[in-house]
Amino acid sequence: MGIIARTPGGPEVLEWVALDTATPGPNEVRVRQHAVGVNFIDVYFRTGIYPWTSTPLIPGAEAAGVVEELGPGVEGLSVGDRVAYTLPTGAYRTRRVVPADRLVKLPDSVAFDTAASAMLKGLTAQFLVTSCHPVKAGDTVLVHAAAGGVGLLLGQWLNLLGATPIGTVGSAGKAASALANGYAHVIDRSREDFVARVQEITGSRGCDVVYDSVGQDTWRGSLKSLKRRGMFVGFGQSSGMIADFKLADLAAGGSLFATRPMLFDYIKSREELQVRAADLFARLAAGEIHAHVGQRLRLCDAAEAHRALASRRTIGSTVLLAS
Repeated sequence: MGIIARTPGGPEVLEWVALDTATPGPNEVRVRQHAVGVNFIDVYFRTGIYPWTSTPLIPGAEAAGVVEELGPGVEGLSVGDRVAYTLPTGAYRTRRVVPADRLVKLPDSVAFDTAASAMLKGLTAQFLVTSCHPVKAGDTVLVHAAAGGVGLLLGQWLNLLGATPIGTVGSAGKAASALANGYAHVIDRSREDFVARVQEITGSRGCDVVYDSVGQDTWRGSLKSLKRRGMFVGFGQSSGMIADFKLADLAAGGSLFATRPMLFDYIKSREELQVRAADLFARLAAGEIHAHVGQRLRLCDAAEAHRALASRRTIGSTVLLAS
């Protein structure tokens, strides 16, 4: 069983249908999935912002479960192993064949729903702070959507690194959650001018880096919140694709830098995936960071999960339970 979309559109295009699961081929593994993460990338694919490589579309970019069958040539995995993965699409189903080199083993201390909520989002937080802009102690960092799945992980991770995280949220009700997860300051964008508040907090110095997953509604203010030669990292567009951006905007802001990274370019090789996943799961297992599952729904209720995410009614991560 699983969720498909036959044409791009709203949450109503998501259908719960019977799906056949193939026998794993060479270097493939069949996984019986226990939990599936919900992310804005799923919405981008569902609506057609991101092009489909095949039709119908099966959304879903992260999941966790148990190895059920091995294809020829698979090494390092056994039937019964607890595993997790992230791939751009295809996770909204109860069983799935996955390339073996995309799977990582789960520590026993990491639950399936935690892994499904933290694989894509946690690896995103990991590469953002270690590789996109290597954050160091003393940095001042602005994070939009601080009460979202990635945002809550970033607040904790930045705090561990000795940075000063400033978070923005879309409503007053989300501020407490962000403050409880490492943020030194939280700005409610629905009631405050976040640029003015950042300047006030930093003594008009600005931030070393901005992590912006909101996009169209925030990017101009994000650039204004940076110090001279600061870094703008736009890694999502929950409010819409950024329009009218020009290289001259970086010069006007003080020789700024900008990047639009994608996680899958930072875990392209098996070796890099393993290194980043090992860092993430070691921190989760040690209790240094916590993945917050704010909403749990049945896999067949994926459309409702998409409605809640798009309307920004969620706090932390949303997980679909597949078994």
